[in-house]
Amino acid sequence: MIIIADSGSTKTSWCLAGENDSTKYISTSGINPFFRTSEDIETELREKLIPQIHSDVHRIYFYGAGVINEEKGNIVKLALKKLFSNAKIEVSSDLLAAVHATLGTQKGIVCILGTGSNSCLYDGENIIEHVPPLGFILGDEGSGAVIGRKIVGDYLKGMMPKTVADKFKIQFPLNYPDFMEGVYKKEKPNQFLARFIPFISENIHEEYCKKLIEDSFEEFIKRNLLQYSNFREQPICFVGSLAFYFQDELKNVLERNQLQIKIVLKEPLNGLLKFYTEK
Repeated sequence: MIIIADSGSTKTSWCLAGENDSTKYISTSGINPFFRTSEDIETELREKLIPQIHSDVHRIYFYGAGVINEEKGNIVKLALKKLFSNAKIEVSSDLLAAVHATLGTQKGIVCILGTGSNSCLYDGENIIEHVPPLGFILGDEGSGAVIGRKIVGDYLKGMMPKTVADKFKIQFPLNYPDFMEGVYKKEKPNQFLARFIPFISENIHEEYCKKLIEDSFEEFIKRNLLQYSNFREQPICFVGSLAFYFQDELKNVLERNQLQIKIVLKEPLNGLLKFYTEK
């Protein structure tokens, strides 16, 4: 059996791939080494993952948000090693998961557009160029957190059209202190801000909502994709819920910039399974 894991800060999706093409999918809470220790990762997985496994595990491929260097990767690897002492374990970034799920061994640009955003240029074997995403305060253009920040800012400053603002107020009956606390005092303000994205999707027929999304994608392209070598000649792949649910708007913006879109995936897990079974 091999195990493939795709982890964000909120949720980890596990694929248990056994003999005879049998597969099983399991979810646990997010495993981001910036926020968790090896000990509590091990405790949770011993309780929620191990009882679901009934075969010997030979390899584990773990991809996760927050795995930005070997030190962070080792936090996850240590926990997995205690649970699967005989397995070969590889821990990589969520960006590499997007690469393997979309391009496999081909060349191109890969982007993540979800709660956060990220991108890289891949040569078929390695990530050779990477524009740092910088998080939702300094960067993360085109992400759910940044678009959510713009929505809230427009609403509180009275810049949102009245027809849209009236709907927003009904759906989110929050006052000024509630918004300030969600952004500046509570944990994970990026997730607080991203929670407003479904409202935009439900009202995408409104000019304000459509323009907000397309302007945000335009910003992502200018501040990230246009920094890569030969960007116009590269096929561009996207992974993430924001890219998936706003595909029409994303394709409009890419076409206006004369860029080639190759594929859009909501999440990488099935693409990763294909990558390793074919490999």
